[in-house]
Amino acid sequence: MTSIKTLLAGSVALFCLTSAAMAEDCKVGLTMPSLNAPYFAAQVAAVEKAAKDAGCEITTADSQSDFSKQINDVEDMVAKGINILIINPRDQEALIPAVNAATAAGVKVVAMDSTLNAKANFISLVRSSSDENGRLVGDWIAKKMKGTPIKMLLISGNQGNPGGLERRMGVVKGIVEAQLVNEGAVNLQILGQGWGDWATDGGLKAAEDLLQAHPDANLVVGENDSMVLGAVQAAKAAGLDNILFAAAADGQREALAMIKDGSYGATGLNDPDLVGRTAFDVAYKAFKGELPADFPKEYFTPADVISKDNVDKYYNPESVF
Repeated sequence: MTSIKTLLAGSVALFCLTSAAMAEDCKVGLTMPSLNAPYFAAQVAAVEKAAKDAGCEITTADSQSDFSKQINDVEDMVAKGINILIINPRDQEALIPAVNAATAAGVKVVAMDSTLNAKANFISLVRSSSDENGRLVGDWIAKKMKGTPIKMLLISGNQGNPGGLERRMGVVKGIVEAQLVNEGAVNLQILGQGWGDWATDGGLKAAEDLLQAHPDANLVVGENDSMVLGAVQAAKAAGLDNILFAAAADGQREALAMIKDGSYGATGLNDPDLVGRTAFDVAYKAFKGELPADFPKEYFTPADVISKDNVDKYYNPESVF
C-alpha cells in the first residue's frame, strides 16, 4: 500500500512541475511609447520586477515615440509567442488593429497609463484618474491663490494626447469649481500653452518661450512633473521668483523634494510603480483564469493631491522615479 508520505511527496512534485511549466509558459511583452521620461522608466522597472517575481519571461520594447514602431513591436512579440501583452499605447486609435490581432491570437492584453480606445479588444486599461488628480490639484491651487487673480501658463505633453487633455482640463475644472464655491466668481486667465514632450528639457524650452512672452504669469501648470521641473529652471534663469508651480500628475521624487522645501506647490498622485504592478497583476490573473468576469474595462488607482501638508506620506528618496 502506498504511504501517505509517498502520496504527499508525489503531490508536491506534481505541484512543482505544474508551477514550473506555468512559469515557463508565461511570456510577457511590454511595449512603451518612449523612455524619455523617468516616469516611463519607473513603470518598466515595476512591470519587469513583477513579471520576474511571478516566474515569467519578459521582453520590453521602446517605441521611441513612433506608433508605427510600436505596432511592429507588438506584432513581433506575438509572433514570438508571448501570452501576456502590457501596452502603454503611443496612439489610442492607431494601436487598435495590433491589439485586436494579439487578443485574437490568444494573448491577454492589458493597457496601462495612456488611453486606448475602449472599442479595442483588451481586458482593461489600468491607470490613475487624470481627471480626478487634475481636479484635486486645481482645487488646491484655487485655495492657495485665493483672492489673487490667476495668470496661468500651461505646459502640455504632446498634441493630440488624450491623457494630457484630461490632465489639463481636470486642473482647470478644479480651479473653476473651487473659485466659484469659495469666491463666487472665476478669476483665471490662461496666458499661453507650450509643448514639452513630457520631458524636463522640453518643459525648460517651452517655459522659456512662455515666460518671455508673459513675464506677468504667477502660475505654471504642467501635465507632468518632469516638464514643470524644467519650467522651474527657466523661471530661475529669468529671475522670476513670484510663480507657483504645480503639476497635474505624477509625484516624481525631485518634485516631492522641492514640495518639502517649499519651492514647488503640488502635484497629483500618479505612482508608476503602483500602475505597473497593478497592470501586470490584472494581466497575470487573466492568464491564469483567475480574473473576475466583471472586472472593469477601465481601472483607476487612488487619486490624491500631494502638497507640503502630506508630502512625507509619499516621498521616498530611494524611489526609482
